[in-house]
Amino acid sequence: MTGSAEIPYLLRAARGEALERPPVWMMRQAGRYMKAYRDLREKYPSFRERSEIPEVAIEVSLQPWRAFKPDGVILFSDIVTPLPGIGIEMDIAEGKGPIIDPPIRSLEQVENLHPLDPDESLPFIKPILTTLRQEVKNEAAVLGFVGAPWTLAAYAVEGKGSKTYSVIKNMAFSEPTMLHRLLEKLSDAIATYVRYQIDCGAQVVQMFDSWAGQLSPQDYDTFALPYQKRVFEQVRQTHPDTPLILLVTGSGGLLERMGQSGANIVSVDWTVDMAEARQRLGRQIHVQGNLDPGVLYGSKDFIRDRILDTIRKAGNQGHILNLGHGVLPNTPEENVAFFFETAKQADQLLATA
Repeated sequence: MTGSAEIPYLLRAARGEALERPPVWMMRQAGRYMKAYRDLREKYPSFRERSEIPEVAIEVSLQPWRAFKPDGVILFSDIVTPLPGIGIEMDIAEGKGPIIDPPIRSLEQVENLHPLDPDESLPFIKPILTTLRQEVKNEAAVLGFVGAPWTLAAYAVEGKGSKTYSVIKNMAFSEPTMLHRLLEKLSDAIATYVRYQIDCGAQVVQMFDSWAGQLSPQDYDTFALPYQKRVFEQVRQTHPDTPLILLVTGSGGLLERMGQSGANIVSVDWTVDMAEARQRLGRQIHVQGNLDPGVLYGSKDFIRDRILDTIRKAGNQGHILNLGHGVLPNTPEENVAFFFETAKQADQLLATA
């Protein structure tokens, strides 16, 4: 057996060990709030360049690691990155997000999609993840991530981000057979991609179902949950020990359903009290979160109080401290540093509070 000191701290929490303090990382921790990232963006203005040239993506992934030493270092990428590999062309417009052209609107287009071959279509992933593992050793866990079937389908069908999701809901409610076929194909491609990330070095993988919070509970049960399960079940068959995290934006009404997905860890947003989230999910499901990213605009005392409140409510077992969503672009860098410092001293701070 490997000694627990040699296992990354975040993995110990993901396995349910009782710990002195929760491990901590931040969604979108590599990004626009950091001057180092903004400088690099001037040199490489295209998001696809930054995420698909291995040495650039490695550098971006490691910027927050060097600055703050989080317990998790996440691959710098995007949830739509694997889509060209199954036949869905995309680009990522600066400040606007993914653009899918042409969007998927016909059964013929769906049937023309092909299985994902990551070695062929995503050759940059392996060198990025392998190098991240070498760089951070066991001092942090390396996280991979993917988009969930519903969210990727929504991008593919809408063609871009949406406020109303009217195009995909039109398809869901008027041509469900077509949408289910698309969701099946996406699920199998995503499962392949998760397995590939793990084989390349990812020790934990987070699935982002960013847009599933836009579904009513009964539609979540029809179009989101079965396909989350389909991905997680396939991954479990080959990689039963890799912790899997599920995030759904605006998920307060869906927590119990998220707990049925097969994920080990549910990422909780800030609209839910963490103590209530633990109660609703039950102790067998671990939790991640759930500080409001806006808290990082507050004073240091305010930030500290909110961090300690979250940790108290989550308890000392099966909790990964994080924001309820990504760090906001104009967050003061020194407040991000203070967030990590406070989290790492949480055991002492709670003992004296």
